[in-house]
Amino acid sequence: MELIVLGCSGSGAGPHSPASGYLVRAGDTSLVLDLGNGAFGALQRHMDPFDLDALVLSHLHPDHCADVSGLIVHQRYHPDGPGKVVPLHGPTETEVRLAVAYAPSSDERVATDLSDVFTYRPFAQGPGAIGPVALTSAPVDHPCEAYGIRLEHEGRSLVYSGDTGPCRELVELARGADVLLCESTWSDGPERPPGVHLSGRQAGRTAREAGVERLLLTHVPAWADGPALLAEAREEFSGPTELVVPDGHYTI
Repeated sequence: MELIVLGCSGSGAGPHSPASGYLVRAGDTSLVLDLGNGAFGALQRHMDPFDLDALVLSHLHPDHCADVSGLIVHQRYHPDGPGKVVPLHGPTETEVRLAVAYAPSSDERVATDLSDVFTYRPFAQGPGAIGPVALTSAPVDHPCEAYGIRLEHEGRSLVYSGDTGPCRELVELARGADVLLCESTWSDGPERPPGVHLSGRQAGRTAREAGVERLLLTHVPAWADGPALLAEAREEFSGPTELVVPDGHYTI
């Protein structure tokens, strides 16, 4: 598998990066994990959106799904379209929430039909597959319904934390993974609220407890000190650890 970072800025787009978005290629299959502010533009640098095989949304905060509306417009109205119907894996309310976001007015939101663009596959239905890629999810600790995601292909595994505070569910989901793509939003400290995000230290501890091979830190806000978060993670996890960068390519 190959991971391409479309955006890695936490909590919203920053001056040098879109918000969360990640393109994963596995053989001839291409899927996207999250599509936050600015990520759809970056996606077009790396592939034709009409070739997308699936979209996977960890949760429905705007910095992880705001650009889905742009994808809808592209699929419907691009001169080379319409595009194929794309499987969309996500939280329970994904279908309704995206319809509300795209609806032309509040009066029309219930009637908004996106079935020509997406077929919805809620995580609550259990494990799934995207072509040859096995997909497993687990609920994580965030103020809304949110999931960590595990992708497996030909013996290799990538786990994406989404947004979460420290939780055993993420540790178990990431058990023995080749790569953990893990949020690291703020520095460690007792004043941090529980059940929202991970510090660099907590991301490193999660990687160590899960026994992963490699840790990639993401979701660093524009105002945060990325190198300091990386140093925290390395104090807890002795394996290869780095901060991802926009348009970065990582082999899994």
